[in-house]
Amino acid sequence: MSLPLRELLESGARELGVTLSPSSVDRMLLFMMELRKWNRKINLTAISTERGIVIKHLLDSLTVVPHLSQGARCLDLGSGGGFPAIPLALARPDLKLTSVDATLKKIHFQRHAARLLGLTNLEALHARGEALAGSHGNGFDVVLSRAFSSLPEFVSLARPLLALGGVIIAMKGKSGGDEALEAAPFFEERGLVVSEVVRFRLPASGDERSLVVIRTV
Repeated sequence: MSLPLRELLESGARELGVTLSPSSVDRMLLFMMELRKWNRKINLTAISTERGIVIKHLLDSLTVVPHLSQGARCLDLGSGGGFPAIPLALARPDLKLTSVDATLKKIHFQRHAARLLGLTNLEALHARGEALAGSHGNGFDVVLSRAFSSLPEFVSLARPLLALGGVIIAMKGKSGGDEALEAAPFFEERGLVVSEVVRFRLPASGDERSLVVIRTV
């Protein structure tokens, strides 16, 4: 593995306030290589370069790390190729992560990656988000996603899965604050409020991102 990629991952993580162990860095880069290999056979991501995956998948996934409490039970809805769940599981072994996607081949990849990386704190489920309330209702301290274009749609699925005192985190682009403002009445009707919108730029690329943090009233 080329040194520049390792340095990019380590320095980018530090910029985000995240310290990665050497083992975590090694396994994240192994995950990146495995993602590229599988991506030639099944569509996991449109981002295919090593540098692109490190910045736009690995580092982007780590942006939420400072907002996760010790030992939190986290649900990643619509995780696709495993983002942000797998990088979070690697960076924070204390977290208990459940990754959900409706596409079986993506869950097959995630399970394979978890075995390859020796992850014991990740469970990958093949399911639709709306079907989870029966088996996992009120079961998570944090429900998060990068996958949903609509905040109301995501929050509608996340709300029944949230434990008492839990938090919903939507990982959005630069317009996240505007989306949150527009959806505020929808949240209020469901006993929720936007407690914070964290705006930042991705390391190396400078792309604008935001985290919309939603809590119960």
